[in-house]
Amino acid sequence: MGVFVVGVALHPSATSIRHLRLEEMAYSTARRALDDAGVTRAQLDSLTIGACDELDGRPISSMLMSAPAGGYGVDEIKVTDSGASALALAHARFLAGESDLGLVVSWCKSSKTDVEGVMRLRGEPFYTRPLGIGALVADALFAQAVREEFNISDGEVARRVSEACARAAKNPRAIERPAPTAEAVEQSPYEATPLRAGQRAPYTDGAVALVLASDRFLAANKECTPLARIAGVGWATDSYRLAAERLRSMASARAAWSTALRQAGLKGAADLDVIELEAQTGYHEAAYVRAFAIEQPEVISPSGGCFAQNPFFCSGLVNAAEAVLQVSGRAGAVQRPGARRAVAHSAHGYAQQGNVVMAFEACGSAK
Repeated sequence: MGVFVVGVALHPSATSIRHLRLEEMAYSTARRALDDAGVTRAQLDSLTIGACDELDGRPISSMLMSAPAGGYGVDEIKVTDSGASALALAHARFLAGESDLGLVVSWCKSSKTDVEGVMRLRGEPFYTRPLGIGALVADALFAQAVREEFNISDGEVARRVSEACARAAKNPRAIERPAPTAEAVEQSPYEATPLRAGQRAPYTDGAVALVLASDRFLAANKECTPLARIAGVGWATDSYRLAAERLRSMASARAAWSTALRQAGLKGAADLDVIELEAQTGYHEAAYVRAFAIEQPEVISPSGGCFAQNPFFCSGLVNAAEAVLQVSGRAGAVQRPGARRAVAHSAHGYAQQGNVVMAFEACGSAK
């Protein structure tokens, strides 16, 4: 069973989207993805949603969101880990023969939610949660651990952030921001040692949708052109503990990476043309580069990654969309010449507790 991406859409990114409800964001993004694929909603047989009730600010958000996201009269499943986890689940549904044409949709209005408050609730309830540790402090503890493990300097982190912002400035799908110099990043104020304000990717609002099709569907619908084949998917979860050993080992990231590459028949990072990393800070990029043994800097997040747009819950699925655009030759100003193989990475949970890695390969001509 082959699983292919036949349509992709990204909602125009913004720091804050106030003129649209979540339902309208989901509808317009899903609609554009279906149009991009050249299929109709009536042809769908599955919808997989990646959404977080707490970040959406409503209980059982899929009760209101599934219909505008494309799920009216369609089998729908929701996953609450991350948008990338929804793609992993959808891929499994296809491999099990349960779907031939499906939508994967995720969204996040970071601007309307207390992200720190939500992340404080992710901590273990008896010891960690009472300390009030949210995303900022958890990321700072991760930064401390990997800085010691990999000998990461402040100068390297500042350079990586500056370069990511420079790539983002070329991305037509990114929020328009001037790229800071490495010196400005390194001199920005501390927020939680060793993290400085300039080292963190700002949160944004956004939504993303991908249309998946089986080889059976493509055989019966010759007019539908695949953009990319999903060659491998890996995911893993670490302990929620913030112990230094867990943080520096990056065990779930390494496990997800090796699984996805093994499924795709790839030996390592050297076989890839694009690697879109979900790096919420410059320390994260530096750590993932080492954990994944990435030696060619030109393949790292051509889109700018989280510094281009960062709709917190679905940033990993945005990476997947960017990877598909790369291997289909539609990435625009950030297109990597001759990109044939791409990997998208997603980290989610408390201090990157969970990781998802998705491998894509080119197939056929671009639309």
